[in-house]
Amino acid sequence: MTSPDHAESQSSALEARTAHHFGSFETQRHAMRFGMWLFLATEVLLFGGLFVAYSVYRSVFHEAFQAASRHLDLTLGTVNTVVLITSSFTVAIAIHFMHHDKKWPAAISLLSTIAMACAFLVIKSFEYAHKFEEGALPGQYYHFHEVQIPGAAMFFTLYFIMTGLHAIHVIIGILVLGFLMIQTVRNRYAGGYDLPLELGGLYWHLVDLVWIFLFPLLYLI
Repeated sequence: MTSPDHAESQSSALEARTAHHFGSFETQRHAMRFGMWLFLATEVLLFGGLFVAYSVYRSVFHEAFQAASRHLDLTLGTVNTVVLITSSFTVAIAIHFMHHDKKWPAAISLLSTIAMACAFLVIKSFEYAHKFEEGALPGQYYHFHEVQIPGAAMFFTLYFIMTGLHAIHVIIGILVLGFLMIQTVRNRYAGGYDLPLELGGLYWHLVDLVWIFLFPLLYLI
């Protein structure tokens, strides 16, 4: 049980982190959370536009999209899905550990998440390399002989745009989590101040959520 002296000390430390234009740390916490949710909403709109484009072109080139989808590597896509879902768990565990002032378990959990994110990119690079060899490229560069149905090039155009944009978000997530890990090791988030980890975790959960939509749309249709 937390002692009154410790609780008072923790409260004082949190108030010391409060910006001058906020009346209290709780007000600042709510504002930062709200700002993060607004940012995530703009990201949802970004990918939502691509999902709408995908739905329209799939309805127009239904047969081509089905045929082209069969030439994606379902095994690698499934492995990447498991990797990202697991990485969401390790981020949540990191926040839990930091909430209880356990910086080293939190840092290790963040490092595990970064390692899985890097593994995701490596696996995706193998997929891309295979598509380059086959000629399953976007737009006018498409010369994949096994699928010559009109609309197949559009499928791979959307495939590279959607997965490429997602990969950029994964890279950004790696940088964010790496910064958070360094700050955790430096004991910057002690004393109950784990809000940056929470916000970084929200971003990473969005990255995972987007892939959970991309995987069935691209690989399982």
